[in-house]
Amino acid sequence: MRFFAYIFGTLILIGGLAWGAIELGAPQLWVTIGSLILLGTGIIAGASRTRIHRPAGDVTVVRADDEL
Repeated sequence: MRFFAYIFGTLILIGGLAWGAIELGAPQLWVTIGSLILLGTGIIAGASRTRIHRPAGDVTVVRADDEL
C-alpha cells in the first residue's frame, strides 16, 4: 500500500512539472523524455524505500569451550 501511495505522489509531481514545462514553452518531446526518466526514478525509489526488511533467522553462537 505504501508503494502505491509513493507512486501516486510521484505521478502528481511529474504531472505538475510537465504542465509547468509545457507552459514555459519546452518542446513536448523533451517533456515526455523527462517525465519517463522521473517515472523510472520514482519506481526505483519507491521499491527500495518500501522493501520489507525481514529479520535474520535465529542463530545460536557456541564457543569452542561451551557445551550444548
